Amino acid sequence: MYEMLIMALPGVLQPENFLAIVFGVLAGICVGAMPGLSATMAISVLIPFTFGLDPLVALGLMAGIYNGAMYGGAIPAVLLKIPGTPAAVATTFDGFPMAQQGRGGEALQVAVVSSAIGGIASALSLMLLAPPLAQVTLLFGPAEMFWIAVVGLLSIVFLLGGNLLKGLVAACFGILVSLVGTDTVNGTDRFTFGFYELLDGIHIVVLLVGLYAMPPVVDLLQTQLDTTQFKYNKDQTKSIWVAIPKMFRFWKTWIKSSLIGIWIGILPGAGGSMAAFLSYNEAKRNSKNPDDWGKGEPEGVAAAETSNNADTAAALIPALTLGIPGTAVAAIMLGGLLIHGLQPGPMLFRESPDIVFGFMWQFLFGAILLIFLGGSLATNSFAQLLKLPRPLLGSLIVVLMFIGVYSINERMFDVYLMLIFGAIGIAFDKLKFPLPPVVLGLILGSFAEENLRLALTIGLGDWGILTKSNTSLVLISLVVLVVMTPLIKKVRNS
Repeated sequence: MYEMLIMALPGVLQPENFLAIVFGVLAGICVGAMPGLSATMAISVLIPFTFGLDPLVALGLMAGIYNGAMYGGAIPAVLLKIPGTPAAVATTFDGFPMAQQGRGGEALQVAVVSSAIGGIASALSLMLLAPPLAQVTLLFGPAEMFWIAVVGLLSIVFLLGGNLLKGLVAACFGILVSLVGTDTVNGTDRFTFGFYELLDGIHIVVLLVGLYAMPPVVDLLQTQLDTTQFKYNKDQTKSIWVAIPKMFRFWKTWIKSSLIGIWIGILPGAGGSMAAFLSYNEAKRNSKNPDDWGKGEPEGVAAAETSNNADTAAALIPALTLGIPGTAVAAIMLGGLLIHGLQPGPMLFRESPDIVFGFMWQFLFGAILLIFLGGSLATNSFAQLLKLPRPLLGSLIVVLMFIGVYSINERMFDVYLMLIFGAIGIAFDKLKFPLPPVVLGLILGSFAEENLRLALTIGLGDWGILTKSNTSLVLISLVVLVVMTPLIKKVRNS
C-alpha cells in the first residue's frame, strides 16, 4: 500500500496541482486572519467552484486553505487578542501580551513555524496510519459498514460535547435531508413535495454553503471590529530565517503538542480548540517558569499553534478510511470528495489510490509552504487584512455563495434552497445546535440505509445478519461504549 504513496507523488508535483496548494495556503491565511471567518466557511464557499476541476487540483485548494487558515487565525489572536479561528483562542494567552511588549512579529514567527511543524506531523500521521487502517476495513461487508456508519453518527453526537439532545436533533435533521429524493431501491419519491428539482435529492454543496457560510457572513455584516489597538511594525521584526534557529529550544514542546494534536484529531468531535488547550496546559505544567505564562511566553504560542495544526490531517484518518470525520472541516472535505465522485471509505484507497495518496502529499506540502509563504508574508501584508471593511468583505462572500450554488445546476431553485438552509443554520447557531452532526447525518444517513438494506437482502430479511460476525459484535460494543461514555462521565462528576 505504501508503494502507492510514492507513485502518487509525481502527480502532485504537476504545476497546476502544486499551484493549487500555494494559492490555497495564501487564501487560507487571508481567511484565518479575518475574525469571524474560518476554514470551514472558506472551503464550503470554495467547493461549488471546483466543479470541472481535476480532483487533485480541487483537493489541493482545500488542503492549502485548511493549513493556511489554521495559522491565519493566530494573526488577530496575537495582534488584537481576537482569535481568527476557534482553535486560536489559546494563542491569545501569550501572543497578545507579546504584541503589547512590541514583540508581535516574534510571536507571529513562532506561530507560523510551530503551525508548520504541527501540520507536517499531522500529514505524516495521515500517511502512516490511514493505509493500514483502510486495508483492514476492506474486509468489512454491508453489515459491518452499517455499524461503522452508526458508530460515526453516534460518536459525533455523544462525544461532541454540549447538549446531547441538540446533537441528536441535528443528526436526525441531517438523516432526514439524506432521505429526500428518489428511493434507489424501489424508485418511489420521498419528501419531494411535488418539486421535480428534489428528485435527485438535496445536493450536499447547497446544504454546506447554507449551513456553514451564511451564519458567519451575517455575523460579519452585523458586528464591527475594533482595530484601534492594532499596532504592528514590520521593520522591528527580524527575518524568519534568522529567527528559526533560536526556536529549536521548543523542540520538546513541538513533539508533545504534535502528539496531542494528532490524537485529538483522530477522536470524533474533539477538534483543534481542545488540542490547543490541552497542549498549552501540558507545556505550562512542565515549564521551568510557569509564572511567566500568560505574560508573553513564546513557548505558550508554540504549544497552542503546534497542536491546533497537528489535528488537521489527523482528523482525516477516520474520515478517509471509515467515512467518520473528526472535525467539521473534515466533514466538509468529505462533501468535496463526494462531488468529485469519490466515496469516502475503504474502497476509496482501492478505486482512486492516486487521488487519495496525492491528497496526503498535498497536506504535507501545504504545511511546509506555511514557513515560506506565511513566514515571509504574514508578518507584513497579511496583518493589514485586519483593516479591511467588514461590510465589503461580507458582501463579496455573499456574491460568491450565490454564484457558486447557482453554477451547480444553473437554476435558482438551488439558491432558494441554500437561503432556507442558511436561515436554518442561523437558527441553529443562535440556539447552540451543533452543525457537524447535520453534515454527518447527510453523508452517513444514506450510506447506513444502503448498507442496511443490502445486508438484509443478503440475509433474506433476517435481522440477525447484523450480529453474526465478530467484527459486527466489536462495532456494536463500540456503539454501546459511545452511548455510555457521557452517562459514565455524568455519574463520576455527580
